[in-house]
Amino acid sequence: MAQEPTPSPIRLVLADDHRLFREGVASLLERVEDIELVGQVATGEDAVRLVTAVQPHIVLMDLQMPGMGGIEATRAIAAAHPVVGVIVLTMFEDDESVFAAIRAGARGYVLKDADRGSLLRAIRAVASGEALLGQAVAQRVLQHFAAAPASAAALATRPDATEARPEALAELTARELEVLRLIARGVRNRQIAEQLVITEKTVANYVSTIYSKLQVADRVEAVLRARQAGLE
Repeated sequence: MAQEPTPSPIRLVLADDHRLFREGVASLLERVEDIELVGQVATGEDAVRLVTAVQPHIVLMDLQMPGMGGIEATRAIAAAHPVVGVIVLTMFEDDESVFAAIRAGARGYVLKDADRGSLLRAIRAVASGEALLGQAVAQRVLQHFAAAPASAAALATRPDATEARPEALAELTARELEVLRLIARGVRNRQIAEQLVITEKTVANYVSTIYSKLQVADRVEAVLRARQAGLE
């Protein structure tokens, strides 16, 4: 029986202005077979340029860097390369700045003093299309969900509501709508793959395309957009 091909490693760029931290992450990833560090930079501007040059799967992005900060760099990368997953790095559980980064397009965050396992889990989760939020940020996300029914009700009362709802999702294919419907129901990527009998990587590609077409930064905003458009 022929052996299955070995999956390609997750290609990762590290953006952080602290050399010792970069060296520590590099040392960690050298011992991990499924993640490959393809570049290191110390500024947001260099992060944007490097992502364009090497097309990684993941960027570990420090929020506090000289020049272009991590939030602005995240926004630029998410706009130009929606399939690249940005994970923000921070010293503190500062939900304001982390939430701002997620709104800019980041798909998760990791504390700089997190243990080795937490960092690797975050990288692998985001690479597979998941979003990774901490408790403080998740609480703010819940506030958005609480506001969603009111937004949907306001949309429904508009005179052009019948036309507005399909237009919001008009660019999505039938399969993308199917994936978005499952996302809106809270189904995770692995379960979506099982239900649709496709690979988890294919699901992640669909999710990235959906984000791009809906012009949203993350799973939360995609769900809100789906609900506002009347997708059940």
